[in-house]
Amino acid sequence: MTDEAHTGLSRRQLTRRALALGGALAIAPFPAGPAAATEAGGSRTLRHGSPERAGLLPAHLAQLVTDAQAFLGPSPKHPWYAGAVLLAGRGDTVALHQPIGTAVRYSAYDEKTDTGVEFPPAEQIPMNEDTVFDLASVSKLFTSILAVQQIERGGLELEATVASYLPEFGAAGKQDVTIRQLLTHTSGFRSWIPLYNAPTYEEKLRLIWNEAPLDPPGTKYLYSDLNLISLQLVLEKLTGRTLDVLLHEEITAPLGLHRTRYNPPAAWKPGIAATEDARKPWSGLDRGLVWGEVHDENAYSLGGVAGHAGVFSCAWDLAVLGRTLLNGGAYGRSRILRPDSVELMFTDFNSAFPGDEHGLGFELYQHWYMGAMATPRTAGHTGFTGTSLVLDPTTDSFLVVLGNSVHPVRSWRSGSAPRVAAANNLARAVPVRPRHGRTAWFSGMASATTATLTLPALDTSTGASRLRCALWWDTEPQADVLALEATTDGGTTWQPVPFTTGDEDHPAGTVTGWSGRTWHRLTAALPAHRQLTLRWRYTTDRLYVGRGAYVDGLRVGTADVVLFDGSRPGDSARIAAAGWAPAAD
Repeated sequence: MTDEAHTGLSRRQLTRRALALGGALAIAPFPAGPAAATEAGGSRTLRHGSPERAGLLPAHLAQLVTDAQAFLGPSPKHPWYAGAVLLAGRGDTVALHQPIGTAVRYSAYDEKTDTGVEFPPAEQIPMNEDTVFDLASVSKLFTSILAVQQIERGGLELEATVASYLPEFGAAGKQDVTIRQLLTHTSGFRSWIPLYNAPTYEEKLRLIWNEAPLDPPGTKYLYSDLNLISLQLVLEKLTGRTLDVLLHEEITAPLGLHRTRYNPPAAWKPGIAATEDARKPWSGLDRGLVWGEVHDENAYSLGGVAGHAGVFSCAWDLAVLGRTLLNGGAYGRSRILRPDSVELMFTDFNSAFPGDEHGLGFELYQHWYMGAMATPRTAGHTGFTGTSLVLDPTTDSFLVVLGNSVHPVRSWRSGSAPRVAAANNLARAVPVRPRHGRTAWFSGMASATTATLTLPALDTSTGASRLRCALWWDTEPQADVLALEATTDGGTTWQPVPFTTGDEDHPAGTVTGWSGRTWHRLTAALPAHRQLTLRWRYTTDRLYVGRGAYVDGLRVGTADVVLFDGSRPGDSARIAAAGWAPAAD
């Protein structure tokens, strides 16, 4: 039997379909080392180690913890979480594994005073490194991996209709919804429906069968729990095994994830972070303090086992899962996916919906929680309870933030500021080495700011002067812009200076977005003037930032005359920096 026949769709077939459907990004291969190592004795496994061993800058990992601790206080009125476990690393090294705050603090929520009713101090439980969390929607990643495994094995077709596996699903206009559309949230399903109101399992299924799409399949992105619940039903029918059994046999047992499962036993309860005092009207069900059971109402009504929510896990286990995917699907001597399958999970199938980039199960390039770790290849997911996982293949780094942010009530937190802060600090901890010499000019990573790097006035009146330098940038696309400008009137007005980086022209004199996290050689023909002043201007909005911009090896001159050389101490001292600073990283 050929490899292609054994695995259903081959890599070439899957890639061709992705491109035909507008899967915008070219698939970049994962590092050959980890995948190849599986054949020669095992792929990389994790160990605790120093930031230096991980190739990370210690000060920024320390700042990650400091910033995370700030959200234990008013954020802005109430704590964003009662506690959290933070884990960050690169390569095979976990350089940060830090619990903060409390896993169990409140016994109830008092809606009249908008305060939490605390357990007596002796009964409160602090966070530990191995505290187990209700992952909420991060569970979707496990369901997605299980689906991609079945695609590998030929049992599931990515472009097959869901109704070809579940005929009942084809009712109410869903006959054309495909497996891919479930995995990329383009099926047309609304966000969720209250399945918990249906008294029997059969009636819950009937609600799904009778649910009509809000939009024709494939025409709009809309994140929906119903997609992964439907995928669960497909997997269970296809394999004859329930989702919890599939999770254990296909993922957690092979990878040794001993603290990852559905429906944790009662003995685990003291080591589990509590979630919400679940009562109507803010919750769909009256349950009181939810602790050791799944928080999501629909998952709870499905017996705790659901495709969209219900998995419990700890930071270390999620890091192992992340390392497995960054390895190309293998961990040690165990392989759960082929490298080409992992590539597809990290490949955008939603190019028709800019801003909603999505692989098979994974969200991609989402600054709203990935912060400066976001690249077109950065993959991750969040969970309603305060959980998140971010994987950046371009730097081989991984970040787990597990918080109990609905403890004691969901209304206390909003947004994803702690996730963004942690991701920004980890991104900053990955060094950018200067292209020339010991330091390069760095724009910083502040939001809602304008940073300028201004050269002294130069005489370019010959008309043959050029600026040459090395440029590195990674910004929030469109929102944050790096511009090269010139003035001839002492700074009253500034004009854009077109430039090229390699073979790419920048006629507006600006760059934005992701440049591959590599240095680019810049050349710019300069206007002729006796008093020409150049500056770099980096402007950010108030929301999110990328890794920033670096400039190195600044040099202005003609073929015969050097007008400015940033490597000369006298010239470098004449640079006026506002917001920029020399960085050696």
